[in-house]
Amino acid sequence: MIVTTLRKIQGWVVTTAILANVTGALVLFALVIIMNMDVISRGVFHAPMRGVVEVAIFSLILIVFLQLPDVVRTNRLTRSDGFLMYLALTRPRIGKVLTRFIDAVSCLFMALIVWTVWPEFVHAWESCYFFSAPDIGQQPTGAFWPDLKTAMNRCDYFGTPGILTAPWWPARLAIAFGAFFSAVIFFFKAVLGDDLTLKPQTGKAWK
Repeated sequence: MIVTTLRKIQGWVVTTAILANVTGALVLFALVIIMNMDVISRGVFHAPMRGVVEVAIFSLILIVFLQLPDVVRTNRLTRSDGFLMYLALTRPRIGKVLTRFIDAVSCLFMALIVWTVWPEFVHAWESCYFFSAPDIGQQPTGAFWPDLKTAMNRCDYFGTPGILTAPWWPARLAIAFGAFFSAVIFFFKAVLGDDLTLKPQTGKAWK
């Protein structure tokens, strides 16, 4: 019963990881378009676009952590696995135990990232005062869009004032999201021992 429930949750987590990967790919596609527009603007009009560096840095955070869970799922996270491959051929049982142990340790490290980043996200979110009146500054007027614009301007921001600024909380939320789902996937790998990569022919996970 417990294993069945875990496998159902695992299916939802895998689906979420794939959707996040697609979202990260769309952000990457948008970044490529922006950078090409900047190249054209520099070369043809001798007028570089403002804020491209800030957009690139911010986008890279989103891309990396939105795609991280699916990278973990498909075993494409960079690591030295020559010894594990050797054990898989010569001592498969020991290789499986060691692989699960590494996945468990990886789960712990990802959980520590979430534990570290989540308070930073909460602080960045609360700095905007979306749902409460700020101690100083303009108070809510009751009009949704003007209040939202004012709140966004209050947020802790990333970027260069006068060129491009963006609130920090979406980036920190993406980091927490990516680390959390990576931790969950590592947990399932360690507990269930499943290979969550998909078979091209059937779309099902290897068992």
